[in-house]
Amino acid sequence: MTNSRLLMAPMVLMMPLLLTGCLEVEQHPAWINGQYNGKADNLPPQANFHNDRLAWYAAISNRNLRQNEYNRTNDRR
Repeated sequence: MTNSRLLMAPMVLMMPLLLTGCLEVEQHPAWINGQYNGKADNLPPQANFHNDRLAWYAAISNRNLRQNEYNRTNDRR
């Protein structure tokens, strides 16, 4: 019995070393190699404001001003 245990111990220790090479996967996504076939993503000014960048920035500025409590409470309309 001790003879089989002496043979089994190195085999058990070498098994993880043999299996480490089997788990290698591709490290980079496919789009790095130009294999992405989806559509291009539009920027928010292109999608929502017909590529009018000034209108986009005006809308963002108005939204930010409306989120300020001091501007909202002191607004005298």
